Amino acid sequence: MQFPKELLYSKEHEWVLKLEDGRVRIGITDFAQSELGDIVFVELPETGTELTANEPFGSVESVKTVSELYAPVSGKVVEVNGALEESPENVNESPYGDGWMIVVEMSNPSDLEQLLSAEDYEKLVTE
Repeated sequence: MQFPKELLYSKEHEWVLKLEDGRVRIGITDFAQSELGDIVFVELPETGTELTANEPFGSVESVKTVSELYAPVSGKVVEVNGALEESPENVNESPYGDGWMIVVEMSNPSDLEQLLSAEDYEKLVTE
């Protein structure tokens, strides 16, 4: 299981990569995709959608279950990974790469302070 050190993590198993200009890229963790099993559908918000931290922003459907996605930060969706419509399996194959989900322009950068480091997230999922 991978826990890249440059990422921040939510307790709901989303990861956050800080980009430039107050933007972040968001996806689900390696742990989350492995727990879900084979992902067959990803429902994501449209560009321009306003997200609120800790509120649902979409869902992931696997052969086992449907699971809601929770926004780790508040802000506006400025980019959506459209490739997931045709290839939802990218989330399983590359959760930190091609399986990214959205880019958000944060409205409250202090939201990042509520997220976990790689070490803390690893403790959360391995205990």
